[in-house]
Order: sequence, then C-alpha cells, then structure tokens
Amino acid sequence: MQRPTTVGALRAAGTKILPVKDEIRRNLIARLRDRKPLFPGIIGYEQTVIPDLINALLARHDLLLLGLRGQAKSRLVRHLPSLLDEHIPIIKGSELNDDPFRPVSKAAVDLVRQYGDEVEIEWIHRDQRFSEKLATPDVTIADLIGDIDPIKAATQRLHYAHEGAIHYGIIPRSNRGIFAINELPDLQPRIQVGLFNIMEEKDIQIRGFNVRIPLDLLLVFTANPEDYTNRGNLITPLKDRIDAQILTHYPHTLEDGITITQQEAWVRRGGPEVHIPRLFREIVEQIAFEARASEYVDQKSGVSARLTIASMENLVSNAERRAIMTGEAVAVPRIVDLHHALPGMTGKMELVFEGEQEGAVKVSKALIGKAIRTIFTKYFPDPLQKQPRERTERPERVARDQVYAPVVGWFEKGNHVEVTDEASSADFLKELRRIDGLEAITKKHLADLDANELASAMEFVLEALHQCSKIAKDEADRRTSYTDMVGSIFSPNSEPDEDP
Repeated sequence: MQRPTTVGALRAAGTKILPVKDEIRRNLIARLRDRKPLFPGIIGYEQTVIPDLINALLARHDLLLLGLRGQAKSRLVRHLPSLLDEHIPIIKGSELNDDPFRPVSKAAVDLVRQYGDEVEIEWIHRDQRFSEKLATPDVTIADLIGDIDPIKAATQRLHYAHEGAIHYGIIPRSNRGIFAINELPDLQPRIQVGLFNIMEEKDIQIRGFNVRIPLDLLLVFTANPEDYTNRGNLITPLKDRIDAQILTHYPHTLEDGITITQQEAWVRRGGPEVHIPRLFREIVEQIAFEARASEYVDQKSGVSARLTIASMENLVSNAERRAIMTGEAVAVPRIVDLHHALPGMTGKMELVFEGEQEGAVKVSKALIGKAIRTIFTKYFPDPLQKQPRERTERPERVARDQVYAPVVGWFEKGNHVEVTDEASSADFLKELRRIDGLEAITKKHLADLDANELASAMEFVLEALHQCSKIAKDEADRRTSYTDMVGSIFSPNSEPDEDP
C-alpha cells in the first residue's frame, strides 16, 4: 500500500495522528490483549519491575528507572521504541519531526501557511524516534535544548531572537518520540534545572528570547541511587516532576541469574566445544550472590550482572585454550580454571576500606570459595554441620559423618594430588582417581554426571573439602596441590588461608 506523500493526501486518507504517549498507550493495550511479549530478554522482572513500567506507560507518565549498576535499566529503555507505530508522517525536511497537521517549528508553520495541503511529507521509522544521551558533567544546555547559532544568524541575516537562528539540541530533535537520559545524577544541577520547563510545560525556551516551542515527548531517565557516587545527585525538584519512579533490582533467584548469564555470555565460539556443567553455572552465579552480601564489598555501588558474564567468558576461554593446546574436541571447565575468572571480577566490585586493605584479588578468591561451599551443600552432606552433644547419636548421623572419611584419610596418610589447568582430560581424571573414595562419593551425590563432567566434579569435591578445612591446598605456578591439613601446618611452603 502506497503511503500519502502530501498533507492533503494524508488528510484525505483519514489518518489520525496521536500524541506519542497516547500512541504508546494504544499499542501497549493491543499487545497486552494479544498477550504478546513486551520486553524480550528481560529476566526476573515479570512480577516486579515490568508491571510498574506498564502502569506508568498506561498512565502516560514520564518515568525514572532507579537502581544499581548492571540491572538492565538501559536495556529496558531501549525496548520502549517497539511500542511506537512502525512509521509516522512528518513534514519533509523538518528538524523537529513536525506533525503535518500541527507543526511547531517556524519553518514548518510557514511552509504549511504558504503551500497548504501541497506540502510534502515523509515517513520515518520508529527507530528514528528514539534518542539517548549519557549524562556527563560536561553536558550543556546547548547540547540538550539548543542555542543561538551566530554563524547561521549572520549567514541568513537573521536577528538573534529569530527562531531560524536556533541550533536545536537533542531534546527538540526528539520531538514526537522518546528521549532517554542515562545516569541522570551526573548532570550538573544547573543543567537539571534546565529540564524543569520541559517536564512541566512540555516546551523549550532558548536563552531569554521569546521563542517557545511545544514538544511531544516521552521522557525516560535512568539513575543510580543518589548516594552511589560523589559525582552528583538527582536534585529533588526535578525528581518531583518525574511522574513515576520505578525501582530495579538484581536477580532474586539463582535460576534467574543463571538464565541471564547464559543469555548474555559469549560461550559458543565455533572452536573446540566447551561443555559447561550445571554445577559451574551455579558456582559462577553464586559468586555474585556472595559478593552482594559481602561486608568487604560496597553494597551502595552494587555488583553488576556483568561480573558473572565476564567471569563465565573467562572460565570458558581457559577451557577453550586447554582444548586447543591438547587437541581435544571437547573441554569442560575445572575448578582450577576459576583462577582465570579473577580478571572479570576484580574490576567490577567497589570495596569498602576493609576490602581495600585485604586486596581485590584476595577478596575475589574468598568469594569464589564461599560460592563453592554454598553450592556444595546443595548436593552433598555439609562437612561443617555441628554434631549433637548427646552421647548416643542416630545411626544416620554417624553414617553421614563417615562420608568423607576415605578421602580425608587418604590425605592423612601423607598422600597428595596435583592438578593443573593445562593437563589433558585423561591425565586430569587419572590423577584424581588416585584418591580413595573420591569417585564413589562424587557419583553418589551427583548422579546425572556424564563422562566429560566426572573429573571436574571430583575436583569440585576436593575444593569444597578444602573450603571446609578438611584438607589443605597450595597454589603455585598455576598448579594446585591438595594435601593433608595437619601436615600442611608444618610445611614451609604452605600458604595462609586466603579467606579474609
């Protein structure tokens, strides 16, 4: 179907043009009725953030997404243009996307006044109706709203108060669309004040000249909580003018976190196949949960979902590197590979003073250890569970206390085992099978293991026993050695416990 090309043809076709918020509301209602997905790829917000966002859009509200870093605020904002009409008509060549029936810029008004229904129109796609600006301290009013362009005024011989001398900023150029500002508190307070008129009167005013241009906009802002950074704050009068404030959050469940990381992390690379056991997906995600509860991590800054994504990608990369070096077609991550996840962690956590004293690497290793210990107790009896004081113990408790006795006893005899991130899968499994009872314990509590996962699961049990202080561990030159706990105390090469 051919679209109208003039204002008159558009009028004859009976086209109705709605304000942008009404347009979004209409399309949102249609999607809700048809039960079509609104925000694909947004996980964990189905019962919290998304209902609030829908309510705000139905109420035709400008809105603020408030939350810590890495909570998909920007991604949510970038889904909003999908609620716009696919194409809308504007006066051809208009800087402000002028409505053919209700133009607002002087150039478009003069054009319609002179040529009437013969004025040409063009159609723009919804993607052209979304503008986004990252707030930084150097952003000016001219960037956002506009300013008088002396070159344009001189060239066209216009008075400075003439609308034709204005160079429009990004906000008026977003007219009849969605404009988003990310990290709003980073705008200087005087620049935030400049947004008052847009929020309240829905128009712009350039300097002191008598030029007021009404705008049709949905304004969306994102921000971290005000106490997150010393760079700036969201001033209260502007916050009061934003109709809806929607709080975002981190995943509430491990399963949501795993799904997000699985969706975002680049793990299928076309090289050797890297098979990631469920166990390792849980460990990586649990690291973030531990960090978000750690006393050494500044909880005001948050722990981004990017931590788990980067950690998973580093973990996969080390397994991929090993497969390339050994010539194996399939690689499985190992606990020893988690050391290479540290570069994806240390730069993504803001530490409090005590954490800085311990050091980012030490805190990160401690978080990995806690994550392993937490996941271990989901599948295995807890080696640290307190014993009853009664002299007579239940038979099942006695049996449980003996679960790890063969493994611990093997180390108490003076034996040790050494694992490395470069050993082939066969050598890795052969080394771990030397330990009495380890394979049997692993298979008993992780019944769904396939052949490729067995060795990594056995190493997981060893590491968990170390984290529970049942056996000792030494790390040197990318090699990990597990030994007897008592013997390691008197060993000159043993390292102190890294848990702060």
